[in-house]
Amino acid sequence: MTDNDKITLIDENNNEVEFTVVDYLEIDDNRYVVLLPDEDPEEGAIILRVEQDDDGEDILVEIEDDDEFDRVVEILESEMD
Repeated sequence: MTDNDKITLIDENNNEVEFTVVDYLEIDDNRYVVLLPDEDPEEGAIILRVEQDDDGEDILVEIEDDDEFDRVVEILESEMD
């Protein structure tokens, strides 16, 4: 995946949602991706952690730890300055 790639994810209602990759970053040996929804970019970006499944394929997972999420947002904001 590279910046400006398109990714299709399935939401909680089993609807396909298209996203554009805005940025990738690595923090403390974890990889993250910032995605912007194509249909409604005003809704704002989402940040997901990139992990690998048992086959070595990249999968995207929600960041459930508030401290981890806050740290990623803080680093993203500092990069934008």
